Amino acid sequence: MEKASGFGHPGGVSDAWTPDSWRDHPADQQPDWPDLSLLEQSLKTLANLPPLVFAGEARSLRSALGSVAAGEAFLLQAGDCAESFHDFSADSIRDKLRVILQMAVVLTYGAGVPVVKLGRIAGQFAKPRSSPYEIVDGVELPSFRGHVVNDDAPTPEARVPDPGRLLTAYHQSASTLNLLRAFTKGGFADLSQVHVWNQQFVADSPGGRDYEALAAEIERALRFMRACGVDLAGAALHQVDFWTSHEALILGYEEAMTRRDSLTGDWYDTSAHLLWVGERTRRLDGAHIEFLSGVSNPIGAKIGPSAEPETVVELCDRLDPGRDPGRLTLITRMGAGKVAAKLPVLLRAVRDSGHPVVWACDPMHGNTFVGAGGRKTRHFDHVVAEIREFFAVCREEGVWPGGVHVELTGDHVTECLGGTDEILENDLDLRYTTTCDPRLNGRQSLDLAFQVADLLRH
Repeated sequence: MEKASGFGHPGGVSDAWTPDSWRDHPADQQPDWPDLSLLEQSLKTLANLPPLVFAGEARSLRSALGSVAAGEAFLLQAGDCAESFHDFSADSIRDKLRVILQMAVVLTYGAGVPVVKLGRIAGQFAKPRSSPYEIVDGVELPSFRGHVVNDDAPTPEARVPDPGRLLTAYHQSASTLNLLRAFTKGGFADLSQVHVWNQQFVADSPGGRDYEALAAEIERALRFMRACGVDLAGAALHQVDFWTSHEALILGYEEAMTRRDSLTGDWYDTSAHLLWVGERTRRLDGAHIEFLSGVSNPIGAKIGPSAEPETVVELCDRLDPGRDPGRLTLITRMGAGKVAAKLPVLLRAVRDSGHPVVWACDPMHGNTFVGAGGRKTRHFDHVVAEIREFFAVCREEGVWPGGVHVELTGDHVTECLGGTDEILENDLDLRYTTTCDPRLNGRQSLDLAFQVADLLRH
């Protein structure tokens, strides 16, 4: 794949688009880099490093998402709120993948539809912030913007944006992708491992016991097929396709990772298979929409309760002018209790416009609140409630409820309230380790998968 070199886009997008044309548009949520020469040096180094993902992989994901758009598959997009430079190990990557694989097995076997497995991983290092400053222990500091920009330590020095972190993010992403490919293609994801995936802290929970029963059913089904002479040696039972995604927030990084595919001539952002634009950065005249309009990756866009139908249709026109199935995923983040009032008109407007989008539900971000002890948290019941409302509204409008987008970890954290363990407000300080927003733990994630599978069945 060729590096970004300023040539126009050859397929469907205006020739005025180049990987750096976003620089002519207002760019929100960009760091105030203090050393521009070091930034330029870091971006130049990035532009000459190998791609993290490949155009053919992104096209395969786009095809899989086309099946979701057609109502023939379901999207599970899951992973960390924000990846950390400090909490980085093979075990943490394996455990996160294991929870996602468990959820996917529950959804696939329980609901009878293929599941597209898309991680918030190997690049989810940046976070948008509502204010450039935050109060930590009574001291006003520049906001922590994710480890790709600055450090979360509560000192003025740690909060200075450092362009060298762009290169650290690249190398950690490369290491993560290397492990993910090994795990998903090298035997760890073999369907015969469904029992092995059940970690102890999940196995002794009600959801874990349900999972064990399901795993036993799968093993019996495999034994039956083998006894009938069915050839089970194919890759479908022993490997899985697993793709990566992150919010395309730091545009200099994304530009540097953009390459022109030598086979098709199209531009691809090789930092991830799918990139999404957030609620804070999806202004139609903004730099993020300009950038994402020109890359050929599958694209996601977060849609909150303030979105107007006309704006959402215009967003579809900008990001999916060719009305191509699998190109665009709209990720709603309304908040429990708001879906029925806000979503139907959006579903109708997009459907009537002819855009074959994937509709997915992010039940996390609209349900965040600050508890009595000052910790940001979410309640499991609110997360489930928003998903239920999303399914109900989609079905009323004749639209396929295509997926869920959740923040989770394989660690036994206490960051979200409720669930079968009934995490209480006083429990939040026990294991609250996120660098930004609260995540579901393994037990809560598995419980959620069973509830979503039940919704898909009915």
